[in-house]
Amino acid sequence: MFQSVHETTDSCSSPQPLGMDNIPSHIAIIMDGNGRWAQKRGLPRIEGHARGIDVVRNIVRECSRLGVQQLTLYCLSSENWKRPRQELDFLMELLQTYLIQERPELLQQNIRFSTIGRMGMLPDEVQTQIQETINICRDNTGMGLSLAINYGSRQEMVDAVKKIANQVMQGSLFPDQIDESVISSSLYTNGMPDPDLLIRTAGEMRISNFLLWQISYSEIWVTQKEWPDFTVPTLHEAIGSYSQRDRKFGGLKG
Repeated sequence: MFQSVHETTDSCSSPQPLGMDNIPSHIAIIMDGNGRWAQKRGLPRIEGHARGIDVVRNIVRECSRLGVQQLTLYCLSSENWKRPRQELDFLMELLQTYLIQERPELLQQNIRFSTIGRMGMLPDEVQTQIQETINICRDNTGMGLSLAINYGSRQEMVDAVKKIANQVMQGSLFPDQIDESVISSSLYTNGMPDPDLLIRTAGEMRISNFLLWQISYSEIWVTQKEWPDFTVPTLHEAIGSYSQRDRKFGGLKG
């Protein structure tokens, strides 16, 4: 279910003690509010995106430290191409800079790196840097970090259906063999566990075409904080809330 909170913890506060015996295996985050954060401060929208990169670094580091197996960040939706060209160009430049500058950190943290989405629609230089980062992190064995770029869950399902249809046409798959596992293995997230915890910032109470298949039983936690103000204590608060929930997956508690 959705749970919205109004936080008083700021970035200078010490993290509240948590029972760390129930860390989510997979945390997915809709990083919302960069532009609004900047506009409230009389800054260009792009300044919010730049500030958000620092937050990404801190949250990736902390999730790795806590033992999270997979972290998926919603960076750019397939609908975001409707934004002004200047902002999109800046986002592409920012993404390239992140991919290059964070490689030492990703290696130090032993992080496996991947992306989900339609990468073929990104500028060639961005695709090159994505592949280079994937290659550099190929032998890492720690937490998986996946950036959802030019991602839309409905588009993901369309691509999965096409993949399955091609297998049926080629005779390698029969229609009566299609089940949930076949569909899951045809999605961009093949090989990842489904998210246990979905976090959304900026107080928005919607999913925004993100991991629609995968979050069927995810716990959802919404904060009023915009992404540039999201801190490690905020992450701890989300995990603390998750830890207190009774996950029954449609059944009854035994």
